[in-house]
Amino acid sequence: MKKLTMFFSLMLLSLSFAFGQQNNKPKIYNEDADPKVDIANAVQKASAEKKHVLVEIGGNWCAWCVMFDKLTKENQTIKDYIDKYYEVVHVNYSPKNKNEETLAALKHPERFGFPVFVILDDKGNLIHTQNSAYLESKEGKGHDPKAVLDFLENWSYIALDPVSYIKK
Repeated sequence: MKKLTMFFSLMLLSLSFAFGQQNNKPKIYNEDADPKVDIANAVQKASAEKKHVLVEIGGNWCAWCVMFDKLTKENQTIKDYIDKYYEVVHVNYSPKNKNEETLAALKHPERFGFPVFVILDDKGNLIHTQNSAYLESKEGKGHDPKAVLDFLENWSYIALDPVSYIKK
């Protein structure tokens, strides 16, 4: 009887730990958000501030999506660059809400896996889709901060502004 009681106690403890861990996962992607509205608001703000829109597509279930989000919040150089040159929108992809209409409008970036990044100009035009596999570190332990910063710099408003190419 003691063994049976011990077994059920351990099972309950394991289940409570597992459910507790799930609730502690970051909620970066809102399954109930309307990405069309979020993107339209970001484009409006980007237009007023001479920025581009960085659309991050993924889900809370995606370890690489969570790692990318953590990098963009904890690496001060990347965080500052995004704050200065981008409006960010997270678009959810999950069994509950695949946001298929939005992904179709963005030319199906999900074909590259997750996370995937789409850059929109200040008018909402798609100017680049980035497969995140090219931003991973060679060790396979997350995204390479230098590669991420290079990507962001190459697609920023300032990088694509013709005035930046005029010889002085």
